[in-house]
Amino acid sequence: MKTYLDKIKELKKAIAEADCIFIGAGAGLSTAAGLTYSGERFEKYFSDFGHKYGITDIYSGGFYPFESQEIFWAWWSRHIYVNRYMPIPNDAYEKLLELVKDKDYFVLTTNVDHCFQKAGFDKARLFYTQGDYGLLQCSVPCHQKTYDNEEIIKKMYEAQKDMKIPSDLIPKCPVCGKPMTTNLRADDTFVQDEGWYAANKRYEEFATKAIEKKTVYLELGVGFNTPVIIKYPFWQWTYQNKNATYACVNLSEVNAPMEIKERLICIDGDIRLVIRDLNK
Repeated sequence: MKTYLDKIKELKKAIAEADCIFIGAGAGLSTAAGLTYSGERFEKYFSDFGHKYGITDIYSGGFYPFESQEIFWAWWSRHIYVNRYMPIPNDAYEKLLELVKDKDYFVLTTNVDHCFQKAGFDKARLFYTQGDYGLLQCSVPCHQKTYDNEEIIKKMYEAQKDMKIPSDLIPKCPVCGKPMTTNLRADDTFVQDEGWYAANKRYEEFATKAIEKKTVYLELGVGFNTPVIIKYPFWQWTYQNKNATYACVNLSEVNAPMEIKERLICIDGDIRLVIRDLNK
């Protein structure tokens, strides 16, 4: 059985020798960076919603059927502000960039918190498949366009009182006048705008190139909520590419098919500490 340090050395060597680093990032990476959605952080920012509505964590609160747009946007402006516009609690993303900045890398992520860009990753090397907290879209939607929301989110965050925002701050679609909503993939109303398609094209081009190269598929904090986006493709590409290494780093959720066991590194542990040790 390989020890933790054996696996760190093996992964560090694989990264150093790789032509391409393909990062697949899930919610576990942001959790490791301090963006926890329950416990102390939830109580600090959302205890009033918890007491009134019985909401127990930030994630489930995003699905609550609030009775008015004033309450909906009080929740969501706070939800977006603390997870998108406040500083990242620790240096996990910055240390990850240090690890791959001199490599030909690309990031495929289901995270919507913008942490990669805040940490300095090249925007042209990122594909946010599931949306971005920093964007709004028409709720219908009547057109396929998204809108930066930083200014209006901060206004709503600062103006809210008793879990409501002023009615005149409710964002309306500039085309049809219907309410705006978050640009997060929840159903078939999700808007894939020009930026999304451009990022998707860059992702497909990198994936095609990487399958022919000495590539490390570095999966960080990906669970089984949406395995078809990152996990299953990484397994398939590793199987197809005899020069590839698949590395899965997660806390208590690491696994992979036996077909790639000879080119597999699984590390069960705190992602932030693993990244720190890889940088030593």
